[in-house]
Amino acid sequence: MPKINTLKYTRNFFMTKNLKIIEVKSEIGAGTRGASLGVDAIKIAALDFGSRFFKKHKSVEVPNENHLLLETTGSPYAKRISGILTMVERVSEQVTDTLERGEFPIVLAGDHSTAAGTITGIKKAYPKVKLGVIWIDAHADLHSPYTTPSGNMHGMPLAMALDEDNLECKTNTLDQETINYWYQLKNVGNIAPKINYRDIVLISARDMEKPEDYLVRKHKVKIFATADLRKRGVERIVIETMQYLDHCDMIYVSFDVDSLDPTASRGTGTPVAQGLTEREAGNLMSRLLVHQKVCCFEMVEVNPTLDRENQMAEHAFEILIKATNAFRNE
Repeated sequence: MPKINTLKYTRNFFMTKNLKIIEVKSEIGAGTRGASLGVDAIKIAALDFGSRFFKKHKSVEVPNENHLLLETTGSPYAKRISGILTMVERVSEQVTDTLERGEFPIVLAGDHSTAAGTITGIKKAYPKVKLGVIWIDAHADLHSPYTTPSGNMHGMPLAMALDEDNLECKTNTLDQETINYWYQLKNVGNIAPKINYRDIVLISARDMEKPEDYLVRKHKVKIFATADLRKRGVERIVIETMQYLDHCDMIYVSFDVDSLDPTASRGTGTPVAQGLTEREAGNLMSRLLVHQKVCCFEMVEVNPTLDRENQMAEHAFEILIKATNAFRNE
């Protein structure tokens, strides 16, 4: 494992041209089918653009548990939670291995629940670092099985990483099996919590239910709305984000395509109005990933079954290229 000064972490410890793509074709945490096809849809978009991106970089596919979609969901408040635990563990192992090899992980995933595995993988590789999270998403993903209105676990990855139950807003009564699985999910890697509220920045979050809003207000989570970005400019928002997370040693960027405005494309399971344009998102990614503390980039929730002519995957690929070009040309 590369040795680092956790107080002065820079990406010079990684071979900056040695990206590794981690493919996670899982959708068991989503309520709408099709997100498992998102990675291949992005690859098709690359072919349509004549790009050799996926030829140039090493990639690995994490085995999925999508066979569970043909079985009962189990708990109504934590659907397919046993499979989610398996996926979080598998993604964690792959991210840890990638970082320990000095490679930069680009995680392309289906539903957002596996982001808890990405965070765990970073913390397992570097357990002593303070990890910052930039969460670019229409949703805060702070639900727990105690508060969820849907039971879909792609709304829970930040709660998993924060070791958050939010019992103050409890509406659901869980059976013991679900309680046990939820405990295991929060403690994957034997690290809990893995991040703190002060280490999170939400960008473009605009669709939060009351339990999530309660946590955001209680912990004074930093949020930049789409209107903030539009009014003050991408560059200013990036500067303020990095200043806010300056106390963190490493930073992970997670980009859910539902942060984009659905007028451009509806190819995601939970579209929300008043989102980012593809150009705004691309500029945001390119400016974020140039920072040396960024150690991992993730893109999730492309669903080509809800789209026309693969538009969302094309937008996602263009954003991915802008992000990695900035990273490699820093």
